[in-house]
Amino acid sequence: MSNSKLHLRQWQRAALDKFQATNETDFLTVATPGAGKTTFALVAARLTLPNLPGRLVVVCPTSHLKQQWASAASRFDLQLVTNWSPGDRVPDDAHGVVTTYQQVGSSPAPFFQLSQGGFVILDEIHHAGEERSWGDGVRSAFDASSRRLALSGTPFRSDTNSIPFVRYEYDVAQPDFDYGYGPALSDGSVVRPVYFPRFGGQMEWTSNDGSDMAASFDDALARTQSNQRLRAALSLEGEWLPAVLGHAHERLATIRKNHKDAGGLVITMDQDHARGVSRLLKEQYKVNADVVTSDDPKASEKITKFSEGRSPWIVAVKMISEGVDIPRLRVGVYATTTTTELFFRQAVGRVVRHIPGAGLQRAYMFIPDDYRLRKFGAEIGDSRKHSLTKKTRDGDELDSRSDPTDQMSLFAVKSATLGGNSDLDVFAEDESVSANLEEAVQEELVLDLGALPSLNGSDNQMSGTAGALSASHDERARLRRINKDLTTELVQLTGRTPQVVNGELNRLSGVKKVSEATILQLNKRSRVGEEWLRREHRRARFRNPSTS
Repeated sequence: MSNSKLHLRQWQRAALDKFQATNETDFLTVATPGAGKTTFALVAARLTLPNLPGRLVVVCPTSHLKQQWASAASRFDLQLVTNWSPGDRVPDDAHGVVTTYQQVGSSPAPFFQLSQGGFVILDEIHHAGEERSWGDGVRSAFDASSRRLALSGTPFRSDTNSIPFVRYEYDVAQPDFDYGYGPALSDGSVVRPVYFPRFGGQMEWTSNDGSDMAASFDDALARTQSNQRLRAALSLEGEWLPAVLGHAHERLATIRKNHKDAGGLVITMDQDHARGVSRLLKEQYKVNADVVTSDDPKASEKITKFSEGRSPWIVAVKMISEGVDIPRLRVGVYATTTTTELFFRQAVGRVVRHIPGAGLQRAYMFIPDDYRLRKFGAEIGDSRKHSLTKKTRDGDELDSRSDPTDQMSLFAVKSATLGGNSDLDVFAEDESVSANLEEAVQEELVLDLGALPSLNGSDNQMSGTAGALSASHDERARLRRINKDLTTELVQLTGRTPQVVNGELNRLSGVKKVSEATILQLNKRSRVGEEWLRREHRRARFRNPSTS
């Protein structure tokens, strides 16, 4: 590492001490979003890998998070391949791979070979219980690994499927280390205090059977009617949602007077709804808000660009609900009909990430005054544990979109107006004053990574001339893009097929497969390609002097 002094928060140090003190293969750490689970896990891996014969494998929920993990790992001199495919050999200068639960579930056998004797990080481990094939795949894929470190910010699920490699007592999941939002808030400089402005209103709609309905959020309704009322409030045709977006935009504008690049996130019902919200922001507030959806091949690129930029708003369905690290998010709008506590906590987790040295940082999640969301907001500081016997209660742990009666075509919104803004008093204190308050400073503990034993693999591979190269996943990705562009241009100039050009480049540079090449090999391959390209350009000029 360029800087071998790593500053750990107290909880990270305590969790690390407990992890190192145990001889058990499995260790489950539950920590609130924004607390620094990634740093803790990578330090644990960095300390443990020199003593293990195997590789490092990180499993996470989404493709975007693969990039996030690889980038974070490179800061600890841990090189992870993000596009590894079963059947490929891991490059000699990489310590391992980062993959998704879906990839492991669909092809566990290669991961079994890859992870034998190694270190496995299971990020947001509750995802392994989403589908039985995923859970079974994770169990079989990593059964022979030496250490398994499971992480979760929300360890409970809405079902009763057991989570692989998690210890249960009386059918309740037992973390080995637990650090909740309440303790993190008390410690100071870990997470932000979150406020939940709740907005009531009067909604009118035509129900599924064609009958006319009207209700406010204060009216007690059965679950199906509650779901319909929520859908009516969030409709693009009503007045409720534009009004709430207006309050949220005003709050963000106030925050940005002091926190210049503060951002806001709107979590929507579906892709059409997301695009409609983006249009509202454009038409009413002259804001170009990117829409991020799972079917967009540029979704990860958009999230990264927003995270590193200064634009005020981003709109998503579920792409930014969990794990995505955008510390500048200060305002959220919960404009989705998903009413599970798991999803709600994940959404809130996007705005709690503290930025060191920025003073007191309030965060706001604007929510409909639905009784379920009101309850979740009030209990956000409580810890929850996954239970194998917990049963779903009416109105709790349910996604309203899953109600089959809600899908009938007779449902229609007639009107939705704002009213009963019960929590606007949280705005009473001037943000410019609170931004200058001295923040609580938590004592940090220093870990000297420079004194650790050398890692296997890349330390030797990156010696000598390789030391001038950055061995990060970014450098590997950059060199692969260069090689791809060179191949494309050579195909056009020579008239040969891509297979022939790639084969010749591999032969001349000593590469078996680009996916298995080290950074040194990729660098050599690009030089070979550039020289070939120069020769082809010289031949072209010789054949047609008028073009020179």
